[in-house]
Amino acid sequence: MVTGWVCGWDIGGAHLKFALRDPSGAWVQVRQLPCPLWQGIDRLSDALGLAIRDWPVEPYSVLHAATMTGELVDAFANRAAGVAAIVDCCEAAFAGAAWRWFGLDGQLHGCAVAHGDPLRFASANWLASASCAARHTDGLFIDIGSTTTDIVVLSGRSARPHALTDGDRLSAGELVYRGIVRTPLMAIAAGIDWCGRYRPLMAEHFATSADLFRLTGDLDEAADAWPAADGGDKTATGSARRIARLIGEDLAGEGPTREDMEAASLDDLRAVAAQLAEAMTVTIAEAARQVLDSAGGTAGQVVCAGTGHWLAARVAARLGLPAIDFAVLIAAAGVIGAREHAPALAVAELAATQDDEHASPG
Repeated sequence: MVTGWVCGWDIGGAHLKFALRDPSGAWVQVRQLPCPLWQGIDRLSDALGLAIRDWPVEPYSVLHAATMTGELVDAFANRAAGVAAIVDCCEAAFAGAAWRWFGLDGQLHGCAVAHGDPLRFASANWLASASCAARHTDGLFIDIGSTTTDIVVLSGRSARPHALTDGDRLSAGELVYRGIVRTPLMAIAAGIDWCGRYRPLMAEHFATSADLFRLTGDLDEAADAWPAADGGDKTATGSARRIARLIGEDLAGEGPTREDMEAASLDDLRAVAAQLAEAMTVTIAEAARQVLDSAGGTAGQVVCAGTGHWLAARVAARLGLPAIDFAVLIAAAGVIGAREHAPALAVAELAATQDDEHASPG
């Protein structure tokens, strides 16, 4: 039996995010948990159990609304199999609970529809949060997460994507595989300026975007839930060491050097991080311009969401557009995690407001 409590879930390949809403509309918990779904569906089951450990309400009496990107992980043979496995796992996790699944048609559906048309539910979380933002403003929605960036035009109280599938969205510039934590640095730029000369980056997974944004001072450590590329310390020194390795150097003070060689200082490597941060900003800004041009140059404000909301604001400045925080836009400014976990809040809001005749119980 649903009691007016609603929980929105965003089920990713590396994280599980949820937003629990009480009958008055207040956000009780908005959180993110590690969920290495690529290791198997049991990881999702474990994370779901951990999520509800201190809920003030029994999960079976909550209406659960979910969206996902976790179907992409290589634990599943294909997207359809991933959707089916995720739906089955969630439906089994809380006995008697009602679940609804957000589709690329912008509606919530029951498990029967999800099983009958699984690709309708694959990688739809970006549309949930963009649609939520569109109810409040026109402009551009930019959500920069740990792994990817979503860019969607907002107009006439609706999200107006040019494409819906991941492949088509990549071509349209609406999906950019850059994020502030998990992106390998070798994917961000081919090379950097080093002592006045071009230095190519090694094509090895030595460091990630968490390292560069740790050195620039932008990273919220709470967003970096996974071990570093080398399993080492997640400190400025550890990040500098990893970035130095990427350009064929050593960090000064961490081992012997020949008299004719100079090791890279921490300040040197902060400068490298700044170059790489600029490269990522440029890449996302170019994609945003592509999206705007395809929409006929739609103007308005940029809604900034995700763990990289601050980078989205910098992109807005490059575009010459004002920026607004997603949490501020939806009147959740004081809710910790609201802007970082926008899809979870969005599907919870949709579940709480969508008319019964528009929800397919399936």
